[in-house]
Amino acid sequence: MGVYVHFTDEQKYRANNVDLADFLHRQGEKLIPSGRDKRLASDHSITVHGNQWYDHSAERGGYAIDFVRQFYDLTYPEAVTKLLGSEQGQVYDSADQEKPEPRKPFALPDASPDMRRVYAYLVKTRLLSRDVVSFFAKQKLIFESCEKSRDRTKEYHNAVFVGMDENGVPRHAHKRGLYTEGKAFRGNVGGCDPAYSFHYAGTDNRLYVFEAPIDLLSYITLHPQDWQKHSYVSLCGVSEHAMLKMLELHPNLDRVVLCLDHDEAGIEVSEKYFVLLSEKGIQCERELSEYKDWNEDIHAQYGLPALPAEEHPQHLLRDTFCAELAQITPDARADCSANELSALLVRVRDHLHWGRFSQAEDCLLELLSRSMTAAAREYRQMDHGLELAAVQTRLRDGFKTYENRGQLKTRLDLLETDIMFLRGFNQILTASDKQRLAEQYERVGAHCLKAAILLEQHVQKQELKQGLTMKMN
Repeated sequence: MGVYVHFTDEQKYRANNVDLADFLHRQGEKLIPSGRDKRLASDHSITVHGNQWYDHSAERGGYAIDFVRQFYDLTYPEAVTKLLGSEQGQVYDSADQEKPEPRKPFALPDASPDMRRVYAYLVKTRLLSRDVVSFFAKQKLIFESCEKSRDRTKEYHNAVFVGMDENGVPRHAHKRGLYTEGKAFRGNVGGCDPAYSFHYAGTDNRLYVFEAPIDLLSYITLHPQDWQKHSYVSLCGVSEHAMLKMLELHPNLDRVVLCLDHDEAGIEVSEKYFVLLSEKGIQCERELSEYKDWNEDIHAQYGLPALPAEEHPQHLLRDTFCAELAQITPDARADCSANELSALLVRVRDHLHWGRFSQAEDCLLELLSRSMTAAAREYRQMDHGLELAAVQTRLRDGFKTYENRGQLKTRLDLLETDIMFLRGFNQILTASDKQRLAEQYERVGAHCLKAAILLEQHVQKQELKQGLTMKMN
């Protein structure tokens, strides 16, 4: 049990009211402006505003104490202590000190008298088709802005990608800096409606979905054949609002092709949207660029350096564990009861407590193997034709990275709950009972796989830290 620490109501209120942007900045975290919010550079799905946070990928959020517990894997007393600044002897800004900003009405930035910089950037630097860029420019969906600095001494030029509503009224604008050196500016204009980001509506039933406008234009450049028949939308981030609005406004669209970036964030969001769309009865598929994104594919075609694709690290670990699982010879006499699985989980936790990570992983694999064997046995007795290999394939294919972003302790708690639920199947009277038992064993196995992945990621992080420490010494 943890050590009890008493906090007054005033201390708990003060901790929970810490301005998270100030707190994270002092922890060395880099924050990126995202409208009225700040986005973590290390995890773009998490935004903070005042003392509140939201994880857009996991669709959960809360206040400062809960954030510090989740993000830094701390207990409640540890999180409160950290936010109060007791360890560092400093006081963080309070969210109460932040003056509420009035919401600005949306307005397009001032336009430059010509588009020569935009054409030079999009056609010569990003290697997009001039015909494609001209098409969108003539539709007033792309233009070059010319904005003065506050002291009126400088001019800033950006490519602006406009999103219009069903009545042709601009409701969204995404700006992209035209500078080729350093980190170019990009962001949405204040007051945007996220449901109407940069898009094009065609005539057939297919909608292609991208993260950024340049990704969209790059894909059309790579696939110019009859491109105007299809529909395209850029999310200008990773929010699904614009995609869903396109489907709402155009009932002919019943097939979605997810073309998000070939990196960790893109893969994670693609999995989430695939499930979201499938549950709505919409046919969905994924198309991956060969390199990191579609514009990198264009660069590679010209023989220029291109950023490589990034596979999701949890997918790589999933495949490793599933391959190990397939090599284990199942023991038909192995005890797969709830009591035995609970005992294995106790051993996992004991090994973790003493830092025996390898032994904890072995116990998780044993638990995984037994739960999959038990599921296959139940299906076989029902003549479902699901052999062990088929059940293991379902385990691999059913894994979703966006569902495995929590803490290892939380995952083990969920695993314990599902094992305990097995105790309710002491008497199986009907075929539906047997079906539910098989599915429950599969759920136990899914938690085992996710826990093993989280454990291995923890071990890898520890090894990386140790390696960096040794280099510094």
